[in-house]
Amino acid sequence: MRILYLSQYFFPEVGATQTRAYEMASNWVRLGHHVTLIAELPNHPSGIIPPAYRGRLYQIDRLDGIEIIRVWVKASPVKNFRNRILFYLTYMFNAAVAGIFLARGRYDLLYASSPPLFVGASALIVSYLRRIPMLFEVRDLWPESAVALGELSNPRFIAWSTRLEEACYRRAKKVIVVTSDIRERLVRRGISEEKILLVPNGANTELFQFDPAIRERIRSGLGLQDKFIAIYAGIHGVAQGLEHVVEAARLLQNEANIHFLLIGEGPKKAEIAALAERYQLNNLTLLPEQPRNDIPAYLSAADIALIPLRKIDIFKGALPSKIFDAWACCKPVLLSVDGEARQIMEAAGGGIFIPPEAPEAMASALRSLSVSPQECERMGQNGRAYTVQHFSRRALAEQLGKELEMLVL
Repeated sequence: MRILYLSQYFFPEVGATQTRAYEMASNWVRLGHHVTLIAELPNHPSGIIPPAYRGRLYQIDRLDGIEIIRVWVKASPVKNFRNRILFYLTYMFNAAVAGIFLARGRYDLLYASSPPLFVGASALIVSYLRRIPMLFEVRDLWPESAVALGELSNPRFIAWSTRLEEACYRRAKKVIVVTSDIRERLVRRGISEEKILLVPNGANTELFQFDPAIRERIRSGLGLQDKFIAIYAGIHGVAQGLEHVVEAARLLQNEANIHFLLIGEGPKKAEIAALAERYQLNNLTLLPEQPRNDIPAYLSAADIALIPLRKIDIFKGALPSKIFDAWACCKPVLLSVDGEARQIMEAAGGGIFIPPEAPEAMASALRSLSVSPQECERMGQNGRAYTVQHFSRRALAEQLGKELEMLVL
C-alpha cells in the first residue's frame, strides 16, 4: 500500500502524538508499505523553529524509510488564541498544498490524525481533489476538550469547528479512536459502530525496558542515589495540572527520602518553575525536554511514574500513553485519571489511583510507597507483563495495518 499520513506533530519533536505517528508509520514501512508523512517544521512545544529549518517553506526528509514532507507554520512561543489559530491555519493550508503538489504518485489511503482538528480540513481537501480514500484518527475529541479546558469559548468558532469535525467523520471510510470512551461518545452522536475502529495507545516495548546499570548512572548524575524518585516526563501544559504535583512536593519537603523529577517543556513550564522557586523546594528537580530515546533511562532511574490530569469529566475517557511507557520500564504508576485509565490500571495491578487535583492524596500515597519497595516492584512487573500482552505498539500497528489492507482490497 501507499499511505499518505497527515500528522502536524512529528519527530524530532517529543510527545505522545509524535511517538504514535512514528511508531505507526515506521512499523507500516517495516511491513512493506510506502508511507509519506506531512508534518510541520519542528517547533513544538517551544514554538521556536530550530536554525536548521528556518527560512524554508518545506523540507523533504527520510527517517527509517518514512518519506517526510515538513511544511512551514507560523510558530510562536507566545501561546495566545490568535497565535494558536495562525499556527493551525498555516499548517492546514501548507499541508493541503503539499498533499496535492509535493506528495507524488498514487496513494491508496490518506490517514489524518487529530487534534489539531485543522489537520482534518487539510485531509478533506486532499482526499477530495486527489480522490484518495480518507481515514480519520481521533486521539482527543476537539473542540469538546478545548471547551472543557477553557481554551475555546467563542460560540461561532465552536460551531464552525464542530461542523468541520462532523465533515471529517462523514468523509472518512473509517474513524480510528484511541479509547473506548471516545468510541462510545461518537456512537451516541450517530456514527455507526461498524465505522469506528479502536486502536489504543501503547508502548514500544523494545525501546522501553528497565536497565539497572543506567538507573544507577542517572541517579548518580542527578545526585539522587538514595532517594525515592517520583517522575513526570511529558508536556507541561494546561491539561496536566502540574501545579498540584508541585503542591504535593511542598507537602513533602520535610520528607528527606522523597524526590520529584519533572522532565519536559510546554506552555505551563515557566509557571511551574516559578511556583517551585517560590516554595523554595529542594525536593523537586526540573529538567528540560529530553530526546525520546533517553526517556527509558530516566524511567529506569525513578521508582514511580506520576500520571496526572485535571479534574474534568472528558478526561475520564483519557488513556495517556505515559502509563504504558512507565509499565514497559517496570515502573508502577500513581494515576490521577479516573475512568478508563483507572479501569485498565486496576486490571493490570500496575499502580495506585488517587483523585485528580488532590496533592494531599498524592503526598500520602508517595509517603506510603516510599517504604514499600517490594510492592512497587510487584506493580511494575505487573505493568510490564500487561503492556507486552495488550499494548505493544508494534502489535497495534500491525493490527491497524491489516485493517487498512482490507480497505484497499
